[in-house]
Amino acid sequence: MTTAAATPDPPYYAVIFTSVRKPGDNGYDEAAREMLALASAQPGFLGFETARQEIGISVSYWRSLEIIQAWKENAAHRAVQVRATDWYASFRVRICRVEREYGPYRRSALPVEQTTTERS
Repeated sequence: MTTAAATPDPPYYAVIFTSVRKPGDNGYDEAAREMLALASAQPGFLGFETARQEIGISVSYWRSLEIIQAWKENAAHRAVQVRATDWYASFRVRICRVEREYGPYRRSALPVEQTTTERS
């Protein structure tokens, strides 16, 4: 991913998944692609960002806490969640309400592929 997720005006919610991977793929890349495609199709999904060095941080954005709970309980997602110990030495999930978002550009001034926003 080369740009930040395009998100609506706050408030909305962020699920922050912080992880340390185990060596080897063990089917991770395929499962991650499938879960992103499935999450993206869920009502109320707003976007996704990820970065990985020694620690990986993935942030998904959602319209409401109820939608986050529905995603957590999605059968295909649950089937992948049970494999967490195959892929991660450690991980944490944090759920936050986004109250404010800002950046160097206003959304209306950005090209379609740019998504950083400025809000006061």
